[in-house]
Amino acid sequence: MKVTRIVMYAAICSLFLVGAQEARAQMKFAFVDTKYLLENMPEYSQAQNELNSASAEWQKEIEERYASIERLYKAYQAEAVLLTEEMRVKREEEIVRKETEAKALQKQRFGVEGDLFKKRQELIQPVQEKIFVAIREYANENGYEAIFDKSGEAGVLYANPKYDKSDKILRKMGIRPGENLPADSEDSDSEEKPIENVKGESGVSGSSRVK
Repeated sequence: MKVTRIVMYAAICSLFLVGAQEARAQMKFAFVDTKYLLENMPEYSQAQNELNSASAEWQKEIEERYASIERLYKAYQAEAVLLTEEMRVKREEEIVRKETEAKALQKQRFGVEGDLFKKRQELIQPVQEKIFVAIREYANENGYEAIFDKSGEAGVLYANPKYDKSDKILRKMGIRPGENLPADSEDSDSEEKPIENVKGESGVSGSSRVK
């Protein structure tokens, strides 16, 4: 009787294991490269151009401030011996005040939550949202359990390229893969396109992307 119960228990466990294996076999997973998706989107290129333009303009503004301070300081050094104590103090205070203002402006423009950071959020976030919506719709329409981002900080030591759906997501958004990449990037209409090597601490590189 005891042997019978053991046999029945083993049979039930086997059924559960088989069922779990079948469930895993039916689950669908894929990965995409969100960096690659962004680079192929016209909106992202336009946003980057606008950000670069704003950054260059603000950098020039700050450099002009510091150049003005440098001129004031050199003039002060040249004239210091001719100035009264009161005049020297005023000139020094003016230089210090302008330098403080320049540093404050630099922080305002390029600080952790400065103007450039806010501008990037304003321009890039809508593009990222568009990608996330397209990925979610693609996953639901094609029965994928999960789609991973291979461009994350953790990186990917190896990924089977047949599961890369990046180009399909681009086509879903009406974008031809490769048409918005920089001129020095590879641009091919073939169904295969190499990807950059992704290396971990072990130095193992990734494989190529298949569109």
